[in-house]
Amino acid sequence: MRVVALLMMLIAGCATAPEMPAPVSEPSREEAPPAPASPPQRAETTAVAGLIESARADTAAGRLANAAASLERALRIEPRNPRLWHELALVRFRQRDFAQAESLATRSNTWVGNDAELRAANQRLIEEARTARGR
Repeated sequence: MRVVALLMMLIAGCATAPEMPAPVSEPSREEAPPAPASPPQRAETTAVAGLIESARADTAAGRLANAAASLERALRIEPRNPRLWHELALVRFRQRDFAQAESLATRSNTWVGNDAELRAANQRLIEEARTARGR
């Protein structure tokens, strides 16, 4: 009997209790969740990057209508992407649509944030478009 009791104690000592997950406390109604940090500058999606490359190749080959179409498709995917607006402004400038080029570069500046280089490129394009229009 003692042997059986000893074996039972040994077996019981080897068994472990299942791990229980730590209790999750509900946030109180007074505590607001922390505000997320400003979103990081994200690169274009794969689809948009491909459309940009296609547009640049078409521009280099003089297929400006195709380039504009690719950039317009990309803008439907990422309408707040200032680089896309700038690229389309460049294409319109090459198409000699100076009013549209100026308008698109201005639109790019509304989304540019603190990208000083892109803002400066937009400003140069705006000035060139105005000069070409005689303004």
